[in-house]
Amino acid sequence: MFQLAQAVTFEQVIKNSRFAAIALPVSNEEEVKAALAEHGFSDANHNCWAWRIGSTYRFSDDGEPSGTAGKPILAAIDGQSLDQVLVIVTRWFGGILLGSGGLVRAYGGTAAACLRAASLVEVKPTVQGVVGIEFSDLARVKAKLLAITDLGIAEEQFTATGADLVLRIPEAETETVSRLISDLTSGRAELKLDEA
Repeated sequence: MFQLAQAVTFEQVIKNSRFAAIALPVSNEEEVKAALAEHGFSDANHNCWAWRIGSTYRFSDDGEPSGTAGKPILAAIDGQSLDQVLVIVTRWFGGILLGSGGLVRAYGGTAAACLRAASLVEVKPTVQGVVGIEFSDLARVKAKLLAITDLGIAEEQFTATGADLVLRIPEAETETVSRLISDLTSGRAELKLDEA
């Protein structure tokens, strides 16, 4: 999966109609609502949009014939394996009817061109785990863990004998991290993965 590094825009004219797209990174529905309010054009004929955050998605044809705008925009998002993204395609009518097929190509094509112009960041699936480390092992274990790409220590809580670390671990690295912790602590510490 990929996410947008930053917002990106794209504009084109198709048979006298102006299509302007903006793609924005979003992390929740409140951000989506705020972005839709901020980036819709009141002088435009249609502000069509689609967004995806994980398995949740929504789209709107905003007055265009059903299925000719929002779904093609969502298809452009999914076609590029994007997550946590909102794409708004605004149309100013130019006097020439495009027909259903023409609208699907115009909205989907404008969204896809906008997303192709974006800087993307690869997002690797992660899992969360907890491990209790004694003080004598803490510095060595933390140094080795932080050397693993994309691994993060989300939380560190000190206890009477050491610290409990909450880790965000790349899904593909869980076995390696578990073995590393066990080896570094001579079996005194064990990684416990959160159950999904």
